[in-house]
Amino acid sequence: MTDQTTDNLSVALFSEMFMADQLARNALSKALPKGMELSHFSVLNHLAHAGEAKSPAQLARAFHVTRGAMTNTLNKLEWAGHVHVHPDWDDARRKQVTISPAGRKARDAALAAISPIIADVVRTIGVDKVRAALPVLREVRARFDEQT
Repeated sequence: MTDQTTDNLSVALFSEMFMADQLARNALSKALPKGMELSHFSVLNHLAHAGEAKSPAQLARAFHVTRGAMTNTLNKLEWAGHVHVHPDWDDARRKQVTISPAGRKARDAALAAISPIIADVVRTIGVDKVRAALPVLREVRARFDEQT
């Protein structure tokens, strides 16, 4: 394959990925319960699956955002009663974040709102095609993850 063909293929791939990301974020954001942002859902979903407290720094690293951005998101989630931010009992200089029962309910409501949208996309494209695309998308993600 020539360099020009590779360049064109690269541009086409990433153009499609960026546009799909933008459209998906827009559709899911509209479906989320009032007042919830996609970043809020993502943090709540992460904490629900983690099963243990996480520090704000750990969350910032997991989402590849600055500590300031994560602090802003956590402040909003704490204000809404969706997370508990408390001292790390092993090191009082640090904080720990856990999902609250209200946060679990909010996460479950958000998941119920967006699941039909996601499921419809997978159903329309076809399970086999989606299953075949996942390894490629994971490899693309892994390559960028290595660079951070």
